[in-house]
Amino acid sequence: MIKAFKRVFLIVLDSVGIGEAPDAAAFNDVGADTLGHIAEHMDGLNMPNISKLGLSHIREIKGIDKVANPVAHYTKMEEASNGKDTMTGHWEMMGLHIDQPFQTFPNGFPNDLLDALKKATGRGIIGNKPASGTEILDELGEAHIKTGDLIVYTSADSVLQIAAHEAVVPLDELYQICETARAMTMNDKYMIGRIIARPFVGKPGAFERTSNRHDYALKPFGRTVMNELKDAGLDVVAIGKISDIYDGEGVTEAIRTTDNDDGMEKFTQSIDQDFHGLNFLNLVDFDAKYGHRRDPQGYGEALEAFDRYLPEVLTKLAEDDLLIITADHGNDPVHHGTDHTREYVPLLVHHKRIDTGKALPIRKSFADIGATIADNFNVKLPEYGESFLTDLIED
Repeated sequence: MIKAFKRVFLIVLDSVGIGEAPDAAAFNDVGADTLGHIAEHMDGLNMPNISKLGLSHIREIKGIDKVANPVAHYTKMEEASNGKDTMTGHWEMMGLHIDQPFQTFPNGFPNDLLDALKKATGRGIIGNKPASGTEILDELGEAHIKTGDLIVYTSADSVLQIAAHEAVVPLDELYQICETARAMTMNDKYMIGRIIARPFVGKPGAFERTSNRHDYALKPFGRTVMNELKDAGLDVVAIGKISDIYDGEGVTEAIRTTDNDDGMEKFTQSIDQDFHGLNFLNLVDFDAKYGHRRDPQGYGEALEAFDRYLPEVLTKLAEDDLLIITADHGNDPVHHGTDHTREYVPLLVHHKRIDTGKALPIRKSFADIGATIADNFNVKLPEYGESFLTDLIED
């Protein structure tokens, strides 16, 4: 007999893949291994707490001991949808299946879209290429200040980013511009996952992006497990960019964060709150700051920093809490290019009734997480995904 959990805590370590997926060749990702390559670069990762959960039981990671009695059940998950981006991974996690991948724009956006945006906003556009958010400010920030032209750029993700100095384009105007761009791209012609407002301040040579970033995502094309939870009167607390990824759908409380440390601090604080339902956190720095910038050293240090938060998290969890740690795709910092990588992702599932963790079957879809959460709270199961609730605890 299964005893249901009152609260489920789901942490997504954005881009922390654990080795190439079976279909990696179709995505030009043969040999990708985010965790493995970072551990090699670091000459071993110092993560004693995730070691206790059983990470090296999924596959051995240099520096992370394979403990005798892990305190979590463990396996890895394969993505079933056609894509390797943040939205695809997260939407699948909550029960959707994406057949048509979101578009990326390695050569910049088409002229017809930019012409329409210029006409609608009355401002010129500079940039229009894939770029690092900090480097493009160094390159074009001064020209933007002189002309008022919008800095438009993209990345390896399906995003259209618009950067503007807060003293040149007021926040309200920048947000309205992004809403306009969102409305222009709500169709299959462009299929852009997110429009992102990227405000910044400062002077040439010392520009800084502010925390006033705002994401305008496509709405999920179907109901997710989060919708079912909310409609059943349960809580869905979204920390970090989770609310943006689902465009607020199925969210009862959204908590913004500035970086991984802020995310973990707010997540840890939220464990003290009395709620019934799902607490869903995304830690984006692994992907945005280190994966795309191909910085294995920074990535490894960020992983070790995350590990230092785990003892407090595990101590605070109640007897009827469930903790799930996973990822949404890979982003191998020693792989070619700056793109995400098609990889398995780790799955660690902990609760205080576990004596010794066991290997779960390899999951064929991220949607198994959503199915398990729905099963636990007795709401409608998603069309995709198989619940592993019965594998977690039996009386």
